Amino acid sequence: MKFSHKSVLLNETIEGLRIKPEGIYVDGTLGGGGHALEVVKRLEGKGRFFGIDQDEAAIEAATERLGDHMGKITLIRDNYENAVSRLKEQGICGVDGIVLDLGVSSYQLDTVERGFSYKYDTALDMRMDTRQALSAKEIVNGYSQKDLARIIRDYGEDKFANNIAKHIVAAREKEEIESTFQLNEIIKGAIPARMREKGGHPSKRAFQAIRIECNRELEVLKNSLEEMIAFLNSGGRICIITFHSLEDRIVKSAFKRQENPCTCPPEFPVCMCGKQSLGKVITRKPVTPTDEEREENSRSKSAKLRIFERV
Repeated sequence: MKFSHKSVLLNETIEGLRIKPEGIYVDGTLGGGGHALEVVKRLEGKGRFFGIDQDEAAIEAATERLGDHMGKITLIRDNYENAVSRLKEQGICGVDGIVLDLGVSSYQLDTVERGFSYKYDTALDMRMDTRQALSAKEIVNGYSQKDLARIIRDYGEDKFANNIAKHIVAAREKEEIESTFQLNEIIKGAIPARMREKGGHPSKRAFQAIRIECNRELEVLKNSLEEMIAFLNSGGRICIITFHSLEDRIVKSAFKRQENPCTCPPEFPVCMCGKQSLGKVITRKPVTPTDEEREENSRSKSAKLRIFERV
């Protein structure tokens, strides 16, 4: 299957980056290269672009899509949590812009054998980086009932988390849970019939939770933001697109903390902690897709773009 992913909030992100023709830019979630292509088109002279993705299929697709511009581009297969160290290996001391388009790509959702979607009957997988050992199958069959309930509650925000976890544990005692449809049936059985009729597919939240756990998505985001902001050159910007409230909350609070890091009690007349602001939040409210984009691309509906500028 061809790696296709319609870039969400594309124009708004490119505008938010304020691209300098001779600047250095990074996309930490390269995907099919949609944002990347619009960035590299605007680069001239010493302008350089680094594309990072842990998914081999994304690197292959971006290589093809960005072929005419490869003289300005370096592609790296890795998780974006290692972006700064990998860039330093390339002799880069700071960058002028960073893009993160979080979550799962259309390609990953629609490639049946990747096991990301509850819509297709296939092996439980959900790994964004197929080199890693932990997959959805190991989580579903190996995590304790308590841990399953925790991730489904915290990452899926599913009020039936405890019951779903209980049903998973009971089912796996009879036989190993190997497929997405096996898991679908177990989840369906854990949710009262009257509740299944509203709120979309019964597996949606639990599948999201397992995917987030499998790929350490929130942990990676929390671990990366401070280092990435510090790696921006003066005037450089980081643009982050999120697709659910958990990610958005992390980005919003990290940006706020970097803008105003002072930890002194509010009654102190002057700051004594000495913590310096790294910049300013550009988006007081997140940028959201237009009605036209929502109609054209249903997966853009929950997208939010937040932007931070380094001083």
